[in-house]
Amino acid sequence: MAEVFSFFNNSVLFWSLLSCLLAQFFKIVFNFFSTGEIRFGIMFETGGMPSSHSALITGATSGIGYELGFDSSIFALSVAVALIVMYDASGVRKSAGIQAAEINKLSKKLDPQSEILLKETLGHTKIEVMVGSFLGPLITLTGMFFLGSPLKIFNLLIN
Repeated sequence: MAEVFSFFNNSVLFWSLLSCLLAQFFKIVFNFFSTGEIRFGIMFETGGMPSSHSALITGATSGIGYELGFDSSIFALSVAVALIVMYDASGVRKSAGIQAAEINKLSKKLDPQSEILLKETLGHTKIEVMVGSFLGPLITLTGMFFLGSPLKIFNLLIN
């Protein structure tokens, strides 16, 4: 039972996951301002503004740095993983999305009745990754500094 409570005491995990969730929510807002329509389903899609992957990994990285020290080897590893995730989001996954769009065009041209479409919004632009990478530490570090762990917040609420 103690392991369950220690899991809920992990402020790095809690705040970085919350930053990811908020990034997904902000996609609704950004989509509204760019298209004029409200689409709640966009919260469950990949791609778009801001990058929730970047928010999650940079939130976790900054939280690890804050908790263990910015000179720790675990922080260095976190930075390396964060750079790989963000590069992948704006490079490899973005390219896969572009390829999917071209394959879909070709497929429609060859067979206009075809209803099979590859998912095209897989990756992010550089700006989407940058916004996500600022959002993650902003939420995580603010939450950790001012509110602490979710268990601490829960105890404050019930006492």
